[in-house]
Amino acid sequence: MAATARAVVGHDVGAETVAFGHDPEVDGPGMKNEMLVFSGSANPALAREIASHLGMRLGGALVSTFKNEETRVRIEENVRGVDVFVVQSTCSPVDHHIMELLLMIDALRRASARRVTAVIPYYGYAKQEKKSAGREPISAKLVANLIRTAGADRIVAIDLHAPAIEGFFDIPVDHLRANPIMAQYIESRYRDRELAIVSPDSGGVARANDFRLRVGGHLAIVAKQRPQPDVAEVLEMVGDVRGRTAVIVDDMISTGGTLIEAADMLRSRGAVDVIACATHGILAGNAVEIIERSCISRVVTTDTIPLGAGVHSSKIVQVSMAPLLAEAIRRIHHHISVSALFT
Repeated sequence: MAATARAVVGHDVGAETVAFGHDPEVDGPGMKNEMLVFSGSANPALAREIASHLGMRLGGALVSTFKNEETRVRIEENVRGVDVFVVQSTCSPVDHHIMELLLMIDALRRASARRVTAVIPYYGYAKQEKKSAGREPISAKLVANLIRTAGADRIVAIDLHAPAIEGFFDIPVDHLRANPIMAQYIESRYRDRELAIVSPDSGGVARANDFRLRVGGHLAIVAKQRPQPDVAEVLEMVGDVRGRTAVIVDDMISTGGTLIEAADMLRSRGAVDVIACATHGILAGNAVEIIERSCISRVVTTDTIPLGAGVHSSKIVQVSMAPLLAEAIRRIHHHISVSALFT
C-alpha cells in the first residue's frame, strides 16, 4: 500500500523545508488507504524507514511554524475511516514536539480518522513520573492526559523510563523493548569476549539481567544516589568485572555524567573494556564531548532520538528500531497480538 500526497516539515518563512512522501500531481487524486502513517518533525527519518518496512510512503501532512511561533498542522489527504499512525518522539525541543503531536492527533480526529495511534518512540517527561518533593507536578501523567484528550486511541512506546507510566493512560499502551535489538548487536560483535553486564543503578537490574540472559556473561550492579536532578553520585559496585568487557545497560543517556563515573569505576575494578548500551540517546549539553574523552570504547543507542545536527562521534553507533515499530504497526492494524514483540 502506498500513501499519497506530500508531507512537509519545517517553517513557513525563513527556514528550509523538508518534503517527503508522494506528490499529489504524481499520484493523482482520490487515492485512499485503509492505513496511513504520518510523521511530525521530531524524527522524520525514522518515520520514513518505518513506512518503507511497511511497503508504503508517509501520509501527506504540513507540519510547520507560523511567524508568531505557533505550531501549524494541516493533514493533506483524506483520512476518513482510515487507521492512522502518527510517529513522533517527544525529544528536544520537548514542548514543541508534544504540541505538534497533540495538534496532529486533533486534526486527524476532526478529519474523521477511524483510529489514531500515537507512536512515541521516546516519551518526554518520563523522569517526572512521581513527586520527589512537595508542590511538584506529576508531569508524565499530565502529558498522558493531554494525549488522550487530544483524541489518541492507542499508544506505542519504547522503553518508558518508569513502567508506571503505562498506567497513566486510560487507553491501550504497547510498551516495546529495545533490549533484543541491542543485545543482538553486542552478541554479533563481541561473542568472543567474556562479558560482564552492568546495571548502572538498582532500578535497572531487571533490564540488565534480561540483557545478560540474551548475550551471556556475569551481572554487576552499580549503586548510586541522586542528590539533585541530573546529578548522580556513584557509591559502590557489586559483582566481578576483572578481566571482562563491561557492558553498561540503561534506558537513556542524558548528560553522560553518571555513565562516565560508572565506566571509570569499572576500569578501576579491572574491566578491560567498557561499552554502553542505552535505548534513548538524549545526549544533552556536552554529553558527546564527555563520551569522546572517556574510557568508553563504544556507545550503542537506538534511533528513537535522532543525533543532533553536526554531531559526529566515532564512539556512538545507532541501531534502528524501525523494523520493530513497523511490525508493531502491522500487527495493530491487522488485529494480531503484539505480545510476541515484548520478549
